[in-house]
Amino acid sequence: MTVRQLRLVVHASDYEGALAFFRDALGMPQAEAYSGPGGAEVTILDAGRATLELCNDAQIDYIDEVEVGRRVAPHFRVALEVDDCATATEAAEQGGATLVAPPTRTPWESVNARFDAPAEVHLTLFEEPTA
Repeated sequence: MTVRQLRLVVHASDYEGALAFFRDALGMPQAEAYSGPGGAEVTILDAGRATLELCNDAQIDYIDEVEVGRRVAPHFRVALEVDDCATATEAAEQGGATLVAPPTRTPWESVNARFDAPAEVHLTLFEEPTA
């Protein structure tokens, strides 16, 4: 068996608001969209490469302490790699996300910002160091 794709399915009660944020404000291209009976709507956005990051309690506590200064992450956190964390932070705030912690350089040399985003998504935008 081979896993071919990681697809994170988010229930967005404010569907249009979530689309405006993730597609328009963050610039995630629309890959597919479908309508179904009773007003059912789904849009699949391209998020580039997907990975599954599994962390134990101590690692979650450490990441939150470094990036935010206290424990804030719920059970799931979505992390999106961006080219420029400062620019993406401005776009996220203008798009409706609430800033939890500004762009912060981490011990692993990435620059990470935290948000409470539309559709009740706790979000990290991160910029990897350039070589």
